Amino acid sequence: MSGKRRGWSDSAPLLGQQHSQQKSQHQYQPRSVSLEMTTSAVPATARSIFLGIDVGTGSARAGLFDENGKLLGSSSSPIQIWKDGDCVEQSSTDIWHAISAAVKAACSLAEVSKEEVKGMGFAATCSLVAVDAEGSPVTVSWSGDSRRNIIVWMDHRAVEQAERINSRNSTVLQYCGGALSPEMQPPKLLWVKENLPDSWSMVFRWMDLSDWLSYRATGDDTRSLCTTVCKWTYLGHAHMHQNNEKDSRDMEACGWDDDFWEEIGLSDLVDGHHAKIGRSVAFPGHPLGSGLTSTAAKELGLVAGIPVGTSLIDAHAGGVGVMESVPLSDSEPKESDKEALCHRMVLVCGTSTCHMAISQNKLFIPGVWGPYWSAMVPEHWLTEGGQSATGALLDYIVENHVASPHLANRAASQRISLFELLNKILETMMLDLKRPFLASLTEDMHVLPDFHGNRSPIADPKAKGMLCGLTLDTSEKQLALQYLATVQGIAYGTRHIVEHCNAHGHEVRMHASQFSYFVYITFK
Repeated sequence: MSGKRRGWSDSAPLLGQQHSQQKSQHQYQPRSVSLEMTTSAVPATARSIFLGIDVGTGSARAGLFDENGKLLGSSSSPIQIWKDGDCVEQSSTDIWHAISAAVKAACSLAEVSKEEVKGMGFAATCSLVAVDAEGSPVTVSWSGDSRRNIIVWMDHRAVEQAERINSRNSTVLQYCGGALSPEMQPPKLLWVKENLPDSWSMVFRWMDLSDWLSYRATGDDTRSLCTTVCKWTYLGHAHMHQNNEKDSRDMEACGWDDDFWEEIGLSDLVDGHHAKIGRSVAFPGHPLGSGLTSTAAKELGLVAGIPVGTSLIDAHAGGVGVMESVPLSDSEPKESDKEALCHRMVLVCGTSTCHMAISQNKLFIPGVWGPYWSAMVPEHWLTEGGQSATGALLDYIVENHVASPHLANRAASQRISLFELLNKILETMMLDLKRPFLASLTEDMHVLPDFHGNRSPIADPKAKGMLCGLTLDTSEKQLALQYLATVQGIAYGTRHIVEHCNAHGHEVRMHASQFSYFVYITFK
């Protein structure tokens, strides 16, 4: 983008600190590390390389970038996940091992020496990690398995706890769209206290996964403004106001609302200046502690002491990347960068989809998370819509169809993805049936995509999905139609979010996209 914009290093003062395998039917088994690489023309001796680590729902990924942001090499390593109904759990130990494998593989593939890596940062899902005073895992599972110390973001075990919290109408809820989701941390914390009292008494630190990763790397348990504001009810704007009135070296995090935690039955988390949930908070990107510890450096194959930045939630890291780095298109009005950013909505898609929009003024939108101060783009309010199952829904629809195995074999023989083959089938059907456009193929088939509840804007975690228009047909063509109808349902869900946000003060505008059909449904 043209013009100067304040980046993390320009506007990231510290907030509250001076510096800062047994097989199971519910478990995905690790696969081999996968690798990708682009070559660099920069001589190895002159390079300064930066490492980004992203932990998603199913894998840990490592990417190496030069000073211009060019990707030199990347790798990924699968992570374990246990699913049992609404309970979804992972292991912080397993995730760290996956990260270590991915980092070493990426460095080897890109021929990057450990001395060339000059800085690193983490992004991860907004999952909840429990560790004791020694940093060892504490189980959050009915199974009692100590490895399973993470409640994954998509876990819905705490629906009843979320309902009770929301019934109290705390003032902090207005900064969460009016209601907490069971995917946020307070309901999950309350569930553990009520159902696993032994674990509750053992936990010394409750952390968002990305914060735990930076803590594991540096020994500094400073939390991110991104994670605490978006998932823990921390009030970033309140902290900024108080921070401006006081010495910025004050160690106490000022954005916690103690009354809220006491009202919902978690007053013990206020003890010790909120030591268990975050006594100090920093802007994303702020350097932590003394950098990478010698132990972590040995495990990752890096040099001790390199800077480690305060983390981001994975979707928000994607939001920064798109919001801040994509140039203005010819279709966007010629206005200042800051104004242009406020007309964008970033969709970060994976297992779920997060819809990110920013504004210079706080906008209270029922059923949509936020407004969050400086949680993604510094000094802007973030609105965060979302759909809890999008990629996961497509996988569910396709994998549970009787024609899926045969179709998967066909795709493998053609060396294309299953979804590429489905797209080809749909294009052929449109031509054979002389249909004017692709969407007309599903005029008798419709999908309500709320298979994992509705995150936005209805904000009902108990909502259910529906597939309407089925026949006894079990052919590959029928599977292709179900796939198309699911894509359409997801797109209409996004359209609902966009229209709802625009009705409450945003001005999200349509621009070009390589996924033109999705954009057409969303904005037509």
